[in-house]
Amino acid sequence: MRLATITVFDAGITELQARQQRMQEAQQRLTSGKRVEMASDDPTGAARAERALSAIGRVDANQRALEASRNGMTLAEGALGDANEILQQIRETLVSAGNGTYSDSERNGLANKIEGLRAQLLSIANRADGSGGYLFSGQGAGNPPFLDTATGVVYSGSSGQIQTGNLDNFPLTVDGRQTWEQARSGNGSFVTSALPNSITGGPAKSWIDSGRVIDPAALTGDSYKISISGTGPTATYTVTDTTSGGVVKSGTYVPGKTLDFDGMSMTLQGVAADGDEFQIQPATNTLKVFDVLDGAVADLRKTNRTGTEIVQSNVLALRDLDASMANLQNVRSQVGERLNNLDGTETRLAALKQYNEAEKSAAEDLDMTRAISDFQNQQTGYEAALKAYATVQRMSLFNYLNN
Repeated sequence: MRLATITVFDAGITELQARQQRMQEAQQRLTSGKRVEMASDDPTGAARAERALSAIGRVDANQRALEASRNGMTLAEGALGDANEILQQIRETLVSAGNGTYSDSERNGLANKIEGLRAQLLSIANRADGSGGYLFSGQGAGNPPFLDTATGVVYSGSSGQIQTGNLDNFPLTVDGRQTWEQARSGNGSFVTSALPNSITGGPAKSWIDSGRVIDPAALTGDSYKISISGTGPTATYTVTDTTSGGVVKSGTYVPGKTLDFDGMSMTLQGVAADGDEFQIQPATNTLKVFDVLDGAVADLRKTNRTGTEIVQSNVLALRDLDASMANLQNVRSQVGERLNNLDGTETRLAALKQYNEAEKSAAEDLDMTRAISDFQNQQTGYEAALKAYATVQRMSLFNYLNN
């Protein structure tokens, strides 16, 4: 095979250019730290890195949603804690109001105190979340969710919660109606109350406590009426099931003796008058905190009440206040549980992000040790090719002829 000198020189230059190109590519990889800079470098690795990058983006979005939810739930938990402290102060005030030696003016002063605490409680119920909304607005509202009207506090929000809408659906608000207006009435199972005397039309001379459940399986869910006939030692009582119309129990009225029937137990106190009546109704999820406070204030402002009236209204007000406090505490526990769930989710998201970052790195990042070795090999090879080319270039017949 005949080889011309120019052919040898051209082949040498082509090889030098190829080696220089490979050395520059190795240098570029070292500079960027990436093994895959374009999809053409490694289509499989590029696709793998893109999937990991998309997963990291989703995790970042979830983490932002989680932080927004944590902020809202932390503020709500703090608000519920503040509300519980205020309700505790109101309860202590109501306990004081039951003192039989207090005058009407002293009870009126206690009513003023409760009104002031009520205003603070309303401010908590309308507390903002720091991002243009309200903690207890439910599904959201541009205005404070609780409006103080002439007839009482009205909830103008929407039941439910605003949620982030991502896969985990983190809550951003708390259902204000459930929190402030849906406590279980009475003792949670039934509600006792005094009716006007059926003969005189005035208040009953005796009073009834809030009662308790002694046999849950025996509860019927019916409504009942307790009627007192006669006075003194000859007074009797009759318990009527007003739902079915039948007499459930009857006997001699003894102050302080419990009445047990259909899984319920309650106590009548005081010197009963002929015609005194009491009713028992099933409990409902309709007890509103501010209605309880307004009712307690209205009772404290009444003048010339008998001792029985004072005791009866105080017992029922404390019962309803305790039920409202229990409901607030239950919602606070739910918020606390959501915060715990957020902590667990945060840990899971952090682990998921770390995994995808590692996956992305494995797909596209450069093995620096191997890359440095490769660059040095390319550099050594290029230098050797230069020397070889320079040597071959001098090996020409004309060089010898000239000599």
